[in-house]
Amino acid sequence: MNYTTDFRTVQGDVSPEEWQARVALAACYRLVDHFGMTDLIYNHITTRIPGTDYLLINLYGLLYKEITASSLAKIDVEGNIISKPDTDYGINKSGYVIHGAIHKARPDVKCIIHTHTRAGMAVSAMKCGLLPLNQTAIRFHNHIGYHSYEGPAINLDERIRLVENLGPHDALVLKNHGLLTCGPTIAQAFNTMYQLEMACRSQVDAMAAGADLIVPPEDVLARTAVLYRPETRRPYGVLEWPAMLRLLEAEQKKSGYPPYAQ
Repeated sequence: MNYTTDFRTVQGDVSPEEWQARVALAACYRLVDHFGMTDLIYNHITTRIPGTDYLLINLYGLLYKEITASSLAKIDVEGNIISKPDTDYGINKSGYVIHGAIHKARPDVKCIIHTHTRAGMAVSAMKCGLLPLNQTAIRFHNHIGYHSYEGPAINLDERIRLVENLGPHDALVLKNHGLLTCGPTIAQAFNTMYQLEMACRSQVDAMAAGADLIVPPEDVLARTAVLYRPETRRPYGVLEWPAMLRLLEAEQKKSGYPPYAQ
């Protein structure tokens, strides 16, 4: 079996727009790993290749910290592989069931991130859902969807319900499962996932402390949520992204893993 992680560069084989998308997506995978939001080789981050109906997705079997721009597979929204590196690694079916459905229904969405973090799974199992216990969580007040668990996401019929439950939002709690965020750019989708993860971690910590919890009044929640909308302020992630890339560059020098932009 060929399970190599030594991939030749495809930079000269793809358009400049696709290469840029590959580099940014590989960076996103590395950042999710850096901030402790991975689950071994599982989960997915996808992005739409500009000007096409094709998506980029990780090979099923690589650690996030191993992913490079050239190791990504190109698929259509139905999960058919258009191209991938010369390796026996394929793609995970649930990756395109969840991601393909949203990409197909939401042309505004260019990137989708799905995680199985400890805190995300904990909140996904709570009847109360995500509580507006702090400023980070209030960002999602009335701007998050919930999707009931139907088993591993391999049933194409589930696509309709996934899309309906996400609605116009950029965040979704997959009940008894994990978290999902999306956005018009990779940077924005990453920022949304980071903030959602921090909100879940802080909720688990606060509830574990056993103290009485304070929830601000509804008018404060509504006003705060509006102030955090991208229509109100500069979209989250745009300003942070160059700093995140600088962080990766610094970490890469001591990691021993191949550069993400190769």
